Amino acid sequence: MTDMTQDALPVEDSRTIAGVPDAFGRFWTPYRMVYIHGEAKPGDASVEQCPFCAAPGRGDQDGLLVHRGTTAFVLMNLFPYNSGHLLVCPYRHVSDWTELTQAERIEVGELTATAMRVLREVAQPHGFNLGMNQGEVAGAGIAAHLHQHIVPRWAGDANFLPIIARTKAVPELLEDARQRLWAAWPHR
Repeated sequence: MTDMTQDALPVEDSRTIAGVPDAFGRFWTPYRMVYIHGEAKPGDASVEQCPFCAAPGRGDQDGLLVHRGTTAFVLMNLFPYNSGHLLVCPYRHVSDWTELTQAERIEVGELTATAMRVLREVAQPHGFNLGMNQGEVAGAGIAAHLHQHIVPRWAGDANFLPIIARTKAVPELLEDARQRLWAAWPHR
């Protein structure tokens, strides 16, 4: 795990930038352009292009998997809203909650509850946002494959960056968070 006191993220003072200085520092995050432009995002509903269908076929580290269940699995969100942002997905490529079998609905719910317990143990969040966006118009980034978001929240974790700069500062690397959550997951 990286010690953030030694490896502080670079913030550029606006007085060093060409143009009219303002009171804001600049936290440059060019890697986010992949997300903004939708690169590597499935263009259609095909299984071949679906990152949620591909993830279980990879190793746990490479696929960012935290847990493999019987009908569903848990993985890190590649574009997290907060540290520890998890997704619960059925293995089957279905897009709507009503398409799940009873066994899938039960396991997605159980994995969501377990993820919350593990996150509480590992990261001590003050609360959670749970959500499932059904369809692109409802905000689903990948509408073709159902997924449940589990976003840990802390008092004061929201600031001006997402609103003003459309950027989220995530203080922990995905693999560091994945490893801690994977190690804490029950029944290994």
